[in-house]
Parts: sequence; C-alpha cells; structure tokens
Amino acid sequence: MAGLTAAALAAVGFLAYQASASAPDQLGKANTPSAVPSANASGDPKHKSKNPLALPAKSGAGERVVYSLSERRVWLVGENGKLTRTFGVMPSTVSPPPGVYAVTSRSGSVPGSDGVRIEHVVRFASVDDVSVGFSAAVNGSMASPNPQKKTGGVRMKRADGDAMWEFASIGSKVVVVP
Repeated sequence: MAGLTAAALAAVGFLAYQASASAPDQLGKANTPSAVPSANASGDPKHKSKNPLALPAKSGAGERVVYSLSERRVWLVGENGKLTRTFGVMPSTVSPPPGVYAVTSRSGSVPGSDGVRIEHVVRFASVDDVSVGFSAAVNGSMASPNPQKKTGGVRMKRADGDAMWEFASIGSKVVVVP
C-alpha cells in the first residue's frame, strides 16, 4: 500500500512539474497583441517557432480560438487574424482530436466534474460522452486533474476565463492542434 501511495505522489509531482514547465505564466506584456507574434515565420509545421508564444502554423484563418494540446496554450485570434491574447492552460484528462470545432454551449457558473466550482464554461466538443470545454475555477486553482477520472475541463486563470467568455460565443470556431 505504501508503494502505491509513493507512486501516486511521484506521478502528481511529475505532472505538476510538467504543468509549470510547459504552461508558464504569461501575464503582462506577453498577453498584449504587440508583444506576441502572429505567426510562425517559416510557415513550416515541422519547424517549431523559436517563440513559444507564436500562433501555431496551419491553425486556420479568421476569428477563432486556437488550442494546442502539446503546448498547453490557447490563442484568441480576432478579426483579420489579429492575435488578441494567449495564455497557458491545464488540460483535462479527455482531449478532443485535432480538428475544427464550434462552441456548442456556455454556462456562467457550475460545479466542475472534479467538484470544484467553475465559471465561464465554454464547451466545444464531446469525446466518449465527456463534454470538453474551457473554464476557470472560482477559487483560482489550476491543479492537474485526477488521471483516474474522465474530465473535460481545460482550466485557465480567472482573468483568462473572463477573456474567453467575452471572446467565444455560441458558434465561435475552435481549432485544436496537436
């Protein structure tokens, strides 16, 4: 039993380390359009941009939300492809496959599937009977989800949740990239 507890603690510690390393806090200048490049200069999807905040190549066109599964990051792209905001997120245990989706429903404030009160829920996909969407915990937490539970909440900070809520209405395009 002690071995299982130690293994569980090690797994949680590793996930927390990954979250902190791959989803850095990008407040202030990094969230302003002038400080964030609008595209990968090379245009080559195999060539990763040197700027981790750059919008992924081949992430669509026009107004949209771009969610990168590997970078654990969201970009809000406004009219004429102008980047308005980017921020790190904590992925859920269930993720949609890469593709183009649309916002299907929104909720102002509800209990999350993990029991934490969440706000500004913007749902865009369903995978294995699990609704997937963006949300912010009212208590401000962005803890790693329990890997033993199927959850669809992609968590973000409250300020980022406010921005998502204002940006993504029903029918808004959501592009999920690897």
